[in-house]
Amino acid sequence: MGARLRVFLTAEEDRTLFEMRSATTIPQRVKDRAEVIRLNFRGWYVEKIAAHFNWNVATVRDALHRWEKQGLGGLWDTLHPGGKRRWQASDIEYLEGILRTETRTYSSPQLAEKLEQERQVTLSPDRLRRVLKKRG
Repeated sequence: MGARLRVFLTAEEDRTLFEMRSATTIPQRVKDRAEVIRLNFRGWYVEKIAAHFNWNVATVRDALHRWEKQGLGGLWDTLHPGGKRRWQASDIEYLEGILRTETRTYSSPQLAEKLEQERQVTLSPDRLRRVLKKRG
């Protein structure tokens, strides 16, 4: 068992965390983390909170540490932007122009090959299909 973690809240922080429970625009994970902070403030041990939420003890400790370091902003998940785009809007517009003007039909592997040969942009046929479908 690790050292006991204890969070201390002001009345305003406690009220803010309590009001987050009923907010409809806040994700459930954030509401759960807010409740973890409040329960710890009320004297619950980390192990008891973990059992209550059916979480790992390390997850509860992580939520408490994030609260101590970042405050209210530590309750939200960080952004995961993903990989850098390999294509530009002009590349997709180029393919859309080809599809509009030419009478033949293309499959997505053929379009991916054409894009690679003429624009040096490598996209998988599945990814290219999703991009084109999203654009309409």
